Amino acid sequence: MAIARIPTAARAALVAISLLASLAHAAPQLVSDEIKSAQKANNSEAALAPELLLSDADLAWWRDAKLGIFVHWGLYAIPARGEWHMFNDHVPAAEYRKLADQFRPRHFDPDKWALAARSAGARYMVLTARHHDGFSLFDSPGSFDHFDSMHSAAHIDVVRAYTDALRRHGLRVGIYYSPLDWRFPAYFDVKGLPENAAAFRKQTYDQIAELTSRYGKIDILWYDGGWLAHRGTDADAAWFWHPEVLNAIVRKNQPKVVINPRSGWQGDFNVEEGAAPISGPVRAKPWEKTFSLTAGGAWGYTPDQRLIPLDALKRLFVDAVVRNGNLLVNVGPDADGVVPPGQVRLLAAFGAWTGRYGESLFATRPGPFQPVDGVYGSTRRGRAIYLHVLKWPDGALQLPPLREKIVRARALTGGHVGFAQSVSGIELRLDRRHVDAVDTIIRLDLDRAPAE
Repeated sequence: MAIARIPTAARAALVAISLLASLAHAAPQLVSDEIKSAQKANNSEAALAPELLLSDADLAWWRDAKLGIFVHWGLYAIPARGEWHMFNDHVPAAEYRKLADQFRPRHFDPDKWALAARSAGARYMVLTARHHDGFSLFDSPGSFDHFDSMHSAAHIDVVRAYTDALRRHGLRVGIYYSPLDWRFPAYFDVKGLPENAAAFRKQTYDQIAELTSRYGKIDILWYDGGWLAHRGTDADAAWFWHPEVLNAIVRKNQPKVVINPRSGWQGDFNVEEGAAPISGPVRAKPWEKTFSLTAGGAWGYTPDQRLIPLDALKRLFVDAVVRNGNLLVNVGPDADGVVPPGQVRLLAAFGAWTGRYGESLFATRPGPFQPVDGVYGSTRRGRAIYLHVLKWPDGALQLPPLREKIVRARALTGGHVGFAQSVSGIELRLDRRHVDAVDTIIRLDLDRAPAE
């Protein structure tokens, strides 16, 4: 049957399915790799709307927080094939929509999510209020065709329950939102389908207005998927989204919300995605490392529950913090809303460590020493410097000189620290028996606070 003879709505659906299939078959590597950090490393327009940036004082709480928990949850937890199931498995929008009739999370309890986050030492959480499949976890009049949790079998506003729970447990509230929506053919052909593109964009503006005006104070707005047709970067699509206009609306509703850069606007902090090792010097702009606890590649729930090792989690946290970064660690609840037990246990084990050594991580700033990849990095607070030694050398550890005088050195991880300070540098000695396999933490107390 010729597409021209099909009614408009059906024709649009066929175009969408055709485009989905052709892109998936023609460029499978693009689909699987495009969300990787390498493509998103430079994805914002630095000159766009600098007046929307938060002040250093308004961003200070986020920089102090250091650790957050990401939650990827939606209809994709039901087939349990990851958050890209709709696209990667070529599921037509009408067929995918039927999952909403199965959305009955029997054990959804955001208080348990919050407790798991608190057990890790996290200060904030970020929930996928709407991912690329277009399903919204909130009561959304702006959702195209009422594709939201209030109109699902569960008939609940997940975001409302989530935000209320976080506030009960003293956690800062983060909302993830993806402008991308595979249900709109215009996502793949904005210029060729102008009417559909206008509806596509209107949905984003309407829903961002809802999320920032109906749920009390929102602390973090975490965009994702601003690029078009799975190509280019968020900045490449700024001409379509007008993120300076969109985020002006956000600032009007939530003047102090911390915004990431993935709407095409530069944002208040940078983002690096994936569990790859962190290296290099201290980064000038605050940033966040985000990755999933599971090693299988998906962020949403799958039966593959291989987890990253606890020691790797510690190492990523240290390597981020000594370089002016935060860590946003993802969990993926199952179809019933339950975070898998292995993930909960890993968070608790991580929390036992962050609780013991938190003074060297939380509410600190990087420096005064530049990190040496794989060897050490440092943080500071007041007159204290915390040295995180990842690999203790044979013999003494040599550090650059300090203008301030060291008055005491002690190992938070155990053992006696000997030190010698001169104009040429600092020498630290520790018995090899007390060297920690992951992070030997030395506190240096100074006679005055080190220079910025």
